[in-house]
Amino acid sequence: MTYRAGIIGTGGIAGMGILGMHDEEAIGKEKIRASHAGGYDEAAGVELVAVADVDEEKLDTFGEAWEISPERRYVGHEAMLEAEDLDVVSVCTPSFLHRDHVVDAAQSAADPDVVWCEKPIASSVTDAEEMIDVCDDADVELLVNHSFRFTDKLRRLHDLMQEEDLLGEVHSVSSQFRMELLRNSTHLLDTLVYLLDARAERVSGYISGENEAVDSLDADQDVDDAAGGGYALMDDGTFATIDCTIPRDDSSMTLLFVGSEGKLYMNNDDGEWRYWTLDDGEHVEEPLPGIEGAWTWEDDYESAFGNAADHVVELLDGEARNRSPGREAARSLEIIVGLYVSHYTGGDVSVPLDRPLRDVTITSW
Repeated sequence: MTYRAGIIGTGGIAGMGILGMHDEEAIGKEKIRASHAGGYDEAAGVELVAVADVDEEKLDTFGEAWEISPERRYVGHEAMLEAEDLDVVSVCTPSFLHRDHVVDAAQSAADPDVVWCEKPIASSVTDAEEMIDVCDDADVELLVNHSFRFTDKLRRLHDLMQEEDLLGEVHSVSSQFRMELLRNSTHLLDTLVYLLDARAERVSGYISGENEAVDSLDADQDVDDAAGGGYALMDDGTFATIDCTIPRDDSSMTLLFVGSEGKLYMNNDDGEWRYWTLDDGEHVEEPLPGIEGAWTWEDDYESAFGNAADHVVELLDGEARNRSPGREAARSLEIIVGLYVSHYTGGDVSVPLDRPLRDVTITSW
């Protein structure tokens, strides 16, 4: 059988293309591989059959590019969820709308078994928790598109660290990436919590207020998303420093892990991963077992969407465990919220966040 997919939101990550990542001539005119629609197009066993947006012009542009019949282009997500019988719904709207669209999809007549939601999971921890609970109650898998998790290299590295004790006890991680925290650096923080399989326990932060996307996307200047950083003490004892204040043109996503049995350097933008084992007090560089080369945007990011759509099919078939569940996606969000709360209160923040702090909303796109 072929599963049926629908998409809410016809923005760049849905399949239109993103300015700065794709040629301007391609946006809205070509099938962009690194997208939800691109993932469905590559995966066997699932077909994109419907799409919804409140902007009719964007809806028709997307529909033409991805060959969605006019009668299945819906103005507003409610119309699609009422009319269609769907196995999976992608939520590709701005993060402040994720709560409404995920909850509506999970409780809708469309009756999906999987909701594939863009990152970050939500704009507040309260919204994220409600999304998780509603999907649990409806027996819907909430799959969050932290796309690094859908690449073979990062999954192998996770197994090396968690199952084969590659670094031993991790003591410290220093990390950096570009501004803004929600729109971009959720990737960095999810990689951190994924590889450590840990949750923040205490957070201290700084928010610069700088935001490049206001100009590059011609976006609403009132959004809260901005550059920032700080530290997070993880519940496994790891001390992690976070610097997400760097302009896009200057940045590289880098993480340096130091553990009792070795150290690991990851530079994803420049395609360089290096590993040293600790041998009698000396670090000796060795290849990463079972990993050839390093993660790159050109190769691994491009393939992540097809891999994620394949994983959607595995979940629908009942043959896999969710690789990027909502509960784990909330771990990166609570660090970001903690950085903001710490900056504006002048103190450290404990995680799990106290109830009023879980309501703090950080707006982005």
